[in-house]
Amino acid sequence: MGQPKVIKASWRRKYASRLKFIDAGIIVWAVTGAYAVRFGLTDDGVAGARDVDYTTLSVILVVAWWLMLDFWGSREPRVLGSGSEEYKRVLSSTLWLFGLVAIVSYALRIDTARGFVGLAFPAGVLGLLAGRWLVRQHLSIERRHGKSSSRVLIIGGPYSAAHLVTSLRSAPNAGYVPVAAHLPGATQPVSSLERLGVPIAGVSKDFNSILDTILRANVDAVAISAGVNLHPQDLRRLGWELAARDIGMILAPALTDVAGPRIHTQPVAGLPLIHVSTPKLTGGKKVAKRAFDVAVAGLLVALLSPVFLILALLVRVTDPGPVFYRQERIGLRGTTFSMLKFRSMKVNADAELQALLAAQGSSDTPLFKIENDPRITPLGRVLRKYSLDELPQLLNVLGGSMSLVGPRPQREGEVALYDDAAHRRLYVSPGMSGLWQVSGRSNLTWEESIRLDLYYVENWSLMGDIIILFKTFKAVFKSTGAV
Repeated sequence: MGQPKVIKASWRRKYASRLKFIDAGIIVWAVTGAYAVRFGLTDDGVAGARDVDYTTLSVILVVAWWLMLDFWGSREPRVLGSGSEEYKRVLSSTLWLFGLVAIVSYALRIDTARGFVGLAFPAGVLGLLAGRWLVRQHLSIERRHGKSSSRVLIIGGPYSAAHLVTSLRSAPNAGYVPVAAHLPGATQPVSSLERLGVPIAGVSKDFNSILDTILRANVDAVAISAGVNLHPQDLRRLGWELAARDIGMILAPALTDVAGPRIHTQPVAGLPLIHVSTPKLTGGKKVAKRAFDVAVAGLLVALLSPVFLILALLVRVTDPGPVFYRQERIGLRGTTFSMLKFRSMKVNADAELQALLAAQGSSDTPLFKIENDPRITPLGRVLRKYSLDELPQLLNVLGGSMSLVGPRPQREGEVALYDDAAHRRLYVSPGMSGLWQVSGRSNLTWEESIRLDLYYVENWSLMGDIIILFKTFKAVFKSTGAV
């Protein structure tokens, strides 16, 4: 049979070329700047401080750094636009390069100026990460408008295919756009896919028919979802044919809300067995998270102490009563603790809560909120809009009852409405911020909030906490979903 030529998306070449230029510019800037600061721009500044030619070393470092970024796959299209893998590869390639520089210098007894390396490394790392972030913002904007994305054909069972379509559409920054679905052996109506607006390209189990469907769809990748009704030998042949045509092949197992660090692949008798490790926040991980919380919270309290004083005075002057509001919340393993806030409501506001909830019919709803709450003071609305009322929770973090990042701490009445899945939120300490906050805050439904919190609990990492904190500042300044 013929092999029609598939026109590949040009955004891959465009962004790879753009990253090459940006990386080169940042690396030259970092190395040149380190050279100028350490030695000056004249030969006199270098002559007395070296036993190597730093001009030659600088050129070699620039070229090697640029090549290492390429060797580590930091410009591969599949890592662009979402996730932390791109940043990890930039950091890993840089660490390896400077590690090799240190090893070579020691082995050959070259007295490399530590000031030169010590300046070039952090400047380059920060510059490269900032450059990648800026490029990612532009790419994300294009992808939200349907550009610079990979066209994907989904092959699988009706239900798993519909779930994969929904998942891909919920993360447009990842750059996968489902354009059609092929459902081998499907006999029942596929109304779920039709409601999603995804055309059914075919239902045949014949290998040649499936390949023809792929080529006609002119896609960049094929996603094999769970429940696909195909023989393993046909899947292997399909992989060969796709590779020959430069079409990506993606396997989407029936695993939901499981992050990369928990997934380990082990080849057994030619089968790639996927092991999913049990999430545990114990031992060294627990110590690292606590140390990070104490260090960052302590620094923030020291830096923001003038802000604390000003807000305390404003609360006291604008509405007579206590400055702080204490409320019992449920924390780690179901224990209770007093959560601190700057008071944003009038005194004795809790006494009016049940009547207000009953009036709007949400007294039995988890994550409840009062629409246009009359108890909030004028200053309190400003404090809540920018989450300033939550700053005293830094003291909770220092005391150990809360963490900087974690599930939202809830009242006893809300916890009483939990099902078995929701109770897993209590496996870690509640946080000042979390995935729920950077993903919509109070605009989220109960189901969405639970899914995000459970994802955090089961896939915790220190780098994930850092990323969430950075996103928190953005969400707060935009006052997204504030109540």
